[in-house]
Amino acid sequence: MSVFVDVTPSGASRAAAGDSAAASRWPRWLSRVGLPLVSLLVFFALWQGAAASGIWNQTFVPFPSTVWRAFVDVSTTHDGVRGYAGYLLWEHLYMTLRRVLVGVVVGVVAGVLLGLVMGSIPWVRSVLEPWLTFLRALPPLAYFFLLVIWLGIDEAPKITLLALAALPPAAVATTAAVVAVPVSLVEAARALGATRRDVVRDIVVPSALPETFTGIRLAVGMAYSSVVAAELFNGIPGIGGLVKDASNYNNTPVVLVGIFAIGFSGLVIDGFLRSLERRAVPWRGKV
Repeated sequence: MSVFVDVTPSGASRAAAGDSAAASRWPRWLSRVGLPLVSLLVFFALWQGAAASGIWNQTFVPFPSTVWRAFVDVSTTHDGVRGYAGYLLWEHLYMTLRRVLVGVVVGVVAGVLLGLVMGSIPWVRSVLEPWLTFLRALPPLAYFFLLVIWLGIDEAPKITLLALAALPPAAVATTAAVVAVPVSLVEAARALGATRRDVVRDIVVPSALPETFTGIRLAVGMAYSSVVAAELFNGIPGIGGLVKDASNYNNTPVVLVGIFAIGFSGLVIDGFLRSLERRAVPWRGKV
């Protein structure tokens, strides 16, 4: 005798499940938006308290309102003065982002291609890996002055520095991802008649793509952290040049405006890369 059990959810249970899902969505939204907002408010409250305490001079810890006025001054034309050093804040930011974009594209493309070769050919990896580690360990200022001697003080040393900063993370992440591709998949593809090009296109690249995206995000972060060094010479217009020039005159509010501009634009770029990663690698974390 067979026993049939009706496991179809009733209307009441479906409604309860819907309420539960709605309730679970609220904390998720709250954690993604509410908690960062609360942390931001706490940060500004602590900043205001530190500035009002009088322990530090205003040159060291200006009030948030002072930094806001500096932001408005740098972003507008006031009393016949246009922004900072003749350029508005968005123009400084545009030049910096343009340099970062060109440097990152060059560094990431070269790093990913190099990583594919190093991951696929062991002897190439043995030859180049120590040099990549050496380059990755160098701080940007260690070789920026050499680039200035070789390339001058125009755009070439800045873009080269950013490309050299972005190359190692992309190359190392791609190399590790290619080496970690399951051998069984490669052998199965070859057994089915796939050429080396087919294996790289259909097996290696999709398998390595998630870690490659991680390397790209790290490369963008490295390039962004090097932008002030890249704009030490002839960096105006540019956020790094603005920060350096303002620091020469102990203009802390403008320095903080430049730091916040770099940080917030970095958050936007990282959010864009995360969104691109979710669309390009939808299987990440699901297989």
